[in-house]
Amino acid sequence: MNLAEMTWKEVDSLSRDTPVVFPIAACEQHGLHMPLFTDSLLLGELMRRVQERPLAERLLFAPLQWFGNSHHHLGMPGTLSAEPRLYLDLLKNLVECFLAHRFARFVFINGHGGNAIPFQQALFELRQQYRNRSDLLLLGLTYWDSASPNDSRSDYVQNRMGHAGEWETSMMLRIRPELVKTELEDVPEVPFGTGGAPGYRGWTMTDCSEPGHIGTPSAASAEKGESLFACFADGVENYLQRVIDWNGEKWNL
Repeated sequence: MNLAEMTWKEVDSLSRDTPVVFPIAACEQHGLHMPLFTDSLLLGELMRRVQERPLAERLLFAPLQWFGNSHHHLGMPGTLSAEPRLYLDLLKNLVECFLAHRFARFVFINGHGGNAIPFQQALFELRQQYRNRSDLLLLGLTYWDSASPNDSRSDYVQNRMGHAGEWETSMMLRIRPELVKTELEDVPEVPFGTGGAPGYRGWTMTDCSEPGHIGTPSAASAEKGESLFACFADGVENYLQRVIDWNGEKWNL
């Protein structure tokens, strides 16, 4: 079910156990070869595929939220970003609109790495704020964590998402090849680096990559992009099915 196409009476008629799905993405630099709207275009396509599957009739999909937390990309012009606290409160407000009408199951489906910590903190704060609502299920999933593409084929150069690297570039080649700006064989690899592992280091994209991408765009192909979309759509579908099937009691859904 698509929230944007419904009346308020139709929404009001739904079971309060209907999961509400919030797709969240970004508008930020994606290197010299990819468009600023990459995250939102890719997540939009992924959600379109999920909404074509039978389980979508038991879910309420909110419009894609393209405004994300991308301050670490502001060194490159064109990036649009909300400060972390502002973005966190925006996410909380989205959920609270439905909490006010006693809906109980919420899932953020995320398409941008910079949104991950804010959406987790938003869910954590909401659970404390509504600690007396024992029926609440507050969840978030970054779509590329939903499945392991390398399990289904062996020709990926990367074993994780990166940024405007092999995976995202492949997916863009599948849906909007005209927006891939550069001959990919000319785009150099930018290694992932260690990031201060096993600890955590604060960073901006300009710390990591001068051109603004991380990974191996030259390994991308539209055929890989289709495989990635199929893999991640299966992963997201499986996760959302677990949300639908939750019995309202188990901690481990």
